[in-house]
Amino acid sequence: MANVETQEHMRYHAAHAHLGTPFGGGWFGAVAERIARFFGTPQYLIGQSLVVALWVASNVVALFHFDPYPFILLNLAFSLQAAYAAPLILLAQTRQAERDKMWSDADARHREELAQNTITLLEQNTDLTEQVAELSRQVRQLTAEIHGAVVMPRPEAGGAERGGSI
Repeated sequence: MANVETQEHMRYHAAHAHLGTPFGGGWFGAVAERIARFFGTPQYLIGQSLVVALWVASNVVALFHFDPYPFILLNLAFSLQAAYAAPLILLAQTRQAERDKMWSDADARHREELAQNTITLLEQNTDLTEQVAELSRQVRQLTAEIHGAVVMPRPEAGGAERGGSI
């Protein structure tokens, strides 16, 4: 039962389910998404900073003199990383924008349906209020008639009762 309610709740988003994963549903999409997400994490930034610090330190102190001072190999590594990272990040941003637009459209359709339902409920409430007002008027009228018939003394009986001594 809960699954049916969840599916009913997501009915506006079903048409855009193919946008659920940013890079598609295949293995490339899963790997690319993990890589693009990892680029923005503190672990990545700290790890890269440590690698660069060790790289520079080992080449300056001459422990491993594989990339002397202008660090051309390090620059090449950064260029290679940027060449792969930039398209992945741009692809992720583009797909996220598409997903955001689709979710926004689905939410707008849902809001429209809710607004229409609200208007319908308000109209029904107005009709019921008018019916209650009419029934209340009828009850007041019937109450007045009954009150008039029961409480108000009858003219033939009232004269005899009032004519008695005090």
